[in-house]
Amino acid sequence: MSLEEVKSYINSIRRDFADRPLNESAVSKNPFEQYAIWFEEAVGSQILDPYAMCLSTANKEGKPSSRVVYMRDIIAQQFIFYTNYNSQKGLELAENPYASLNIHWGELERQIRIEGKVTKVKPEISDAYFNARPKESKIGAWASHQSSVLKDRKELEQKVKELSIQYQDSENIPRPDFWGGYQLDPTRIEFWQGRPSRLHDRIVFIKEQEEWCVERVSP
Repeated sequence: MSLEEVKSYINSIRRDFADRPLNESAVSKNPFEQYAIWFEEAVGSQILDPYAMCLSTANKEGKPSSRVVYMRDIIAQQFIFYTNYNSQKGLELAENPYASLNIHWGELERQIRIEGKVTKVKPEISDAYFNARPKESKIGAWASHQSSVLKDRKELEQKVKELSIQYQDSENIPRPDFWGGYQLDPTRIEFWQGRPSRLHDRIVFIKEQEEWCVERVSP
């Protein structure tokens, strides 16, 4: 498909949304309970990787970047994910701790937008998660200096080979000090439900002094 054909397709295809309402009276008063309801429906719909989310960060100059990561836990009403602290997202979070998440379940015509401040989880939480990972994933965390430049793929594969030999007789691979978990403490959570004629439902939870206020916003 040529670029002109891509542009023609983008500008000619129109798809309306199903009529699946999201009302203030039906939504849970707690956004985490509402998230659990929607997540169960996403799992029941056999959505691939329902725990996948787009994480957007920005550096100290406000330049944004986004990537898809996996949510791995919810602890004390905070969303948990893991990565290399020296990756682009890790370095940006060190400069600017505010980030956003976007969970998109296209099959259900839903998305959840989450905003808040990010901090590192306690070391024991990162240790517990790392120790539960498959051995190959542990070795991968050590081998990959995420976001750094590689001469070629063989360089990465050689690191994996060396580490595999080093730990071939051991399952007790320590967690790298440059790898671990982050927790996003949300201050705003929006539940978006697609509706016909682009008159979508958007129910927003705003955290004010540890209490959640609910409001509807225009699509």
